[in-house]
Amino acid sequence: MQIEPTALPEVLILTPRRFGDARGWFMETWNAARMAEAGLDLPFVQDNHSFSAAKGTLRGLHYQSPPRAQDKLVRCSRGAILDVAVDIRAGSPTYGGHVAVELTPDNGRQLFVPKGFLHGFVTLTDDTEVQYKCTDLYAPDHDGAVRWDDPALGIDWGIASPVLSDKDARAPLLSAIGQPFRYGVTK
Repeated sequence: MQIEPTALPEVLILTPRRFGDARGWFMETWNAARMAEAGLDLPFVQDNHSFSAAKGTLRGLHYQSPPRAQDKLVRCSRGAILDVAVDIRAGSPTYGGHVAVELTPDNGRQLFVPKGFLHGFVTLTDDTEVQYKCTDLYAPDHDGAVRWDDPALGIDWGIASPVLSDKDARAPLLSAIGQPFRYGVTK
């Protein structure tokens, strides 16, 4: 497994090794023992799988607040996405900064999004499937979102009019959610 840092040091790109032959290929997307050796000792407890029919579907920007915050490991198993993580930890030197990484089945990349970061993605093709692991169960009372087009974040999604859920269309600006995360606090 290749692990690459991004402009936000806690957000990582994980690219599994592929083993191919005439039948196709095999890759190990997560191995708890090997990842713990690399400093990622994560108790994943829930796997999610989404399907988006239309290119330009945007899901996010989402978070789950403490004490039910989640680390996520995201991959695209069909189609293509632009996956985005935004630092919202009060006091962080990269507060409000974001990274955007293209994930596809062909490139095999996965994005590790730690607690304290917003997460969202936009589909770059029709019929896109995304799978991600989480370190805590979904907790509706701790579920939150920030507007995908918040001007304070300056994210270039590459699209002006995405397909949105009602929740995402009504999400508040970052300045309206308070400070659910603090830099250096991991709970």
